[in-house]
Amino acid sequence: MSETYAGKALDFLKKFNLQEGDTIELTKNGLILKGIIMPSYSSSDDILVIKLDNGYNIGISVDSISEVKLIKRGEKREEKKTEEKAVKDKSEVIIISTGGTIVSKIEYDTGAVRPALTTEEILKFMPEINEIAKIDAKVLFSILSENMKPEYWIKIANEVKNALDKGAKGVVVAHGTDTMAYTASALAFSLKSLTGPVVMVGSQRSSDRPSSDAPINLLTSVLVAKDAPFAEVTVNMHGESSDTYTLVHRGVKVRKMHTSRRDAFQSVNDIPLAKVYYRERKIEILRDDYIRKKDANEVDAKFDPNVFLLKYYPGLSPDIIDYLMNKGVKGIIVEGTGLGHTSSEFYNAFKKATKDGIFVGMTSQCLFGRVNMNVYTTGRLLQEAGVVPLEDMLPETALVKLMWVLAHETDLDKVKELMLTNFVGEINPIHVPEMYPRWYHDRIRLQ
Repeated sequence: MSETYAGKALDFLKKFNLQEGDTIELTKNGLILKGIIMPSYSSSDDILVIKLDNGYNIGISVDSISEVKLIKRGEKREEKKTEEKAVKDKSEVIIISTGGTIVSKIEYDTGAVRPALTTEEILKFMPEINEIAKIDAKVLFSILSENMKPEYWIKIANEVKNALDKGAKGVVVAHGTDTMAYTASALAFSLKSLTGPVVMVGSQRSSDRPSSDAPINLLTSVLVAKDAPFAEVTVNMHGESSDTYTLVHRGVKVRKMHTSRRDAFQSVNDIPLAKVYYRERKIEILRDDYIRKKDANEVDAKFDPNVFLLKYYPGLSPDIIDYLMNKGVKGIIVEGTGLGHTSSEFYNAFKKATKDGIFVGMTSQCLFGRVNMNVYTTGRLLQEAGVVPLEDMLPETALVKLMWVLAHETDLDKVKELMLTNFVGEINPIHVPEMYPRWYHDRIRLQ
């Protein structure tokens, strides 16, 4: 009858011989509603969830329903089982869930969004993925991305290795979008050798919304994990606002650039690795300098969290450096202005810090472009104080890389050498015009 309903809601379904997938018409307080019965993730046992014709899901207390009529039977379970048997011999993809919007459901009694708590819940988000590959899923965490921590990165990295060692062609990591770039960088530095792709995926809009990007992002990610030729950590998200394709970004060169747009993720100082067409189920490789598949998987996941990301702004006091030193910080990534600057007042503070063995690296708030501290006097002075320009690395990538480096090396000269070593494409030595997105040039008229 139902795998997700219990109590009063389940009794209601049994009474009227209804099941998930059936189209019904019901009357609630004189209002007639028509929709499809959906799985329930409510903490209350009296809530019936239906999807309306406009695409939105609503939760209704069965106690308030005065009439109900079956309009159309849904798909039979026997047919679903037949479909599952048909894919049993296809390639295997492992979905590792850490939480986030993409694997979250609405609790219709409270209106809250919660991450999936079971493997079965994950696989129900989009049954179509079983047409691409045999899917196994595991819930590693059920957290929102703002609660991610470095110690969790280690667990994810080890779980990815275990999945690939067991024969999976690729791994999909479901993750919240807000801190996805940090985790992608952490996995990229930790997974030193891979036999298949690692695809991080999230969604900007929850699955109950008709405009949700979750189904397409998840389906194309499974396709990439199964069939893509590369073996590196990537982020796969909508490539434009419509549902035509997703873009596969290198994990150390991607950033969330919008709070809510479905195509919020952009490659920065880089070009995406691939374009995945949703309807055609097709992967278009956009470049050939991707990391190739290896014969074995190797993980080296260690992070020292005693670092700090410092965003410079006019008027910021250099006393902040003394404060950080007193707190035991071992490394500082600076988001400087333009080509990589702070005020010249920071010269003595940075010199003292580097003399005490603290690494100070410079990135740019501009994001696009490369740090060049040889152009202006301030940049040259900061270099004399020991500040290291970090090429075109994103600030968050540099921060995670510094955590990883400091967990392996404490000698300052060696730390500098490793921070400037291009391990997984985090430093791009050549920039081409196509790397800078000319958003809406010649397309906007304000009247």
